[in-house]
Amino acid sequence: MSETTTVKQQSTAAFYGQAVASFGVASGAVALGIYFLDANAWVRGFLAVGVLYLVTSCFTLAKVIRDRQEAGQLISRVDQARLEKILAEHDPFQKL
Repeated sequence: MSETTTVKQQSTAAFYGQAVASFGVASGAVALGIYFLDANAWVRGFLAVGVLYLVTSCFTLAKVIRDRQEAGQLISRVDQARLEKILAEHDPFQKL
């Protein structure tokens, strides 16, 4: 079996900072929009709870997608290792 080094994909600090800043700006904009909305307090509260539910659902969906992708990569690596083992043990000059 050959030894291969897996490269861990990691985002840069700038990309991470941009993602955090973007999330903060978007959350702040929605919060200000709901706060200054010309509506009753219960309507604003309903919208705020809806936004919080949407955000938590997005985080959960992102985690599920990431976990599924990582599981697929693991299965692919196991299949690749099995194939390499079979190829290493195969002798094409062996009589059947």
